[in-house]
Amino acid sequence: MTTTPADQLARIDTAIAAGVHRLLELQQEGGWWVGELESNVTMAAQHLFWHHFLGLRTPDLDGRIANELLSRMRDDGTWAIWFEGPADLSTTVEAYVALRIVGVDPGDRTREAINALGGIPKARVFTKCFLALFDQWPWQRIPPVPVEFVLLPASAPFSIYNLACWARQTVVPLAGVMALRPLRRIDVDLTDIGARPGQSKPAKAPGPVRRRALAAAEKWIRDRQEADGGWGGIQPPWVWGLLFLACRGHGLDDPQFAKAVEGWRGFLVEDGDRLRPEACQSPVWDTALALLGLRACGVPADHPQVRRAADWLLAEEVTVKGDWAVRRPDLAPGGWAFEFQNDSYPDVDDTAVIALALRDLGVGEAAVQRGLDWVVGMQSANGGWGAFDADNTSEWLYKLPFFDFGAVIDPPSVDVSAHALEALGGLPEYQPAVDRGLAYVLAEQEDDGSWFGRWGVNHVYGTGAALPALEACGVPHDHPAVRRAVAWLDSVQHGSGGFGEDVLSYQDRSWRGRGTPTPSQTAWALLGYVAAGEERSDAARRAADFLITSQRLDGDWDEEHFTGTGFPLDFMIRYHLYRLQFPLLALGRLRERLAR
Repeated sequence: MTTTPADQLARIDTAIAAGVHRLLELQQEGGWWVGELESNVTMAAQHLFWHHFLGLRTPDLDGRIANELLSRMRDDGTWAIWFEGPADLSTTVEAYVALRIVGVDPGDRTREAINALGGIPKARVFTKCFLALFDQWPWQRIPPVPVEFVLLPASAPFSIYNLACWARQTVVPLAGVMALRPLRRIDVDLTDIGARPGQSKPAKAPGPVRRRALAAAEKWIRDRQEADGGWGGIQPPWVWGLLFLACRGHGLDDPQFAKAVEGWRGFLVEDGDRLRPEACQSPVWDTALALLGLRACGVPADHPQVRRAADWLLAEEVTVKGDWAVRRPDLAPGGWAFEFQNDSYPDVDDTAVIALALRDLGVGEAAVQRGLDWVVGMQSANGGWGAFDADNTSEWLYKLPFFDFGAVIDPPSVDVSAHALEALGGLPEYQPAVDRGLAYVLAEQEDDGSWFGRWGVNHVYGTGAALPALEACGVPHDHPAVRRAVAWLDSVQHGSGGFGEDVLSYQDRSWRGRGTPTPSQTAWALLGYVAAGEERSDAARRAADFLITSQRLDGDWDEEHFTGTGFPLDFMIRYHLYRLQFPLLALGRLRERLAR
């Protein structure tokens, strides 16, 4: 049966109408959207760990954490970092230990799998630190980061500001804990997976420099506590900040400590008899993407729900300086953060996408101006943009044995740079920054025509971000870089018309553009096609058909695979709204181009 252009438009309109209805009904009363930010079971295990250390466990907590861990166990008795991913040693060790603490034995197959992967001796530093808290691994056998480094000025060859903001916020309290070597023993025998109980040597009595460093670390942490009680809106510094304050003798009678414990409750996902924390929450990002999608689908700018969302975003503008100002002391504040409360760490990605959304709505001109000025000021020396800091490129840090747990720096990436360029393109006052950014993105194109995706999986994400940026900056559709990118997309399109890319592409080139097709990744590819002038191509039609035919009756889509990236391979994310936001954005932009 031949499908006419009119038939295709009608099918797109039907899908858009259902999707828009679904997205609008998911808006929260306060005006924002937020989907669960799902990661892996270490979040649940570590939730139990710090509650044990602080004496806050309850039978109900134990049971619900155990149920969560058991529900996510793979058939072979292990746990993975992402959906259908391979067994991961550290993740499995942490889940196993948490279950043993609450009196559940995962079984011999789990122990055998842990030992086959190397046991506790081969686990990551973070895992060993939690085990050291419980006297199951010697503190002195963990590569140290001296807490004294908090005393080094930012101008020194090495300081805490060489680290990415997420690593910096975590390492400061963790270094303090390691200096103090606390123990809170558990009545569990873990020697059968390589534990070494009772071997920790006590910390030496601190001398004057260490005492000064510990006090400076505590002040640094306290100064950066956010309004919700946390640090940076993410789990690792929140947990280690609490543990460090506890090691310094503080408890629930300390207002900041109590605020942190109470604030963490807002990160808990209640799922029947299961409980899991989110590593982070994404309301600002989700709201911006929702607005872009709704507007692309023709929802009017004066729609009450759209206006409510815009008003909420404007109220979330960051107007104070944060750690980024250490490298950019003369730059005025502006922009937006990812989370509900994170004034210390706005990011370029959110700021660029929100600027696009608000500008399209014709609101918040002054806030958008401040945000874009801040984005331009955060441009790195190579013309690209990192997420949270400028020129955060100390690659040598990966040679230190302590840093074995994922990304610890925040260098420029194509996807963040592309979003910045999409927001800045066509604005004459920013042309010098655009020229430098464009040169960076073009230079980063891979030999196969794709672009790497730092914050989404992976080359489909990078390519789907780069092509709209090139178009926004006036790069013609017949430019060789655009044609190479389209040829690459064509080469990896699935027979179903969809696009998918496995997380394994971060370590194995042969997986680039290969994997189970998903709604979000198909939408990214379709966004790329539209921006490359390919809206009427057979490939774009097939991608749209995939989205239309896989849409649920309620207008939503199903997506179990993890298509978001925290740290490539080491921390992967399933954004629960990506499956809806990006298909609507792609179908809306396609519909608009086809109607021209």
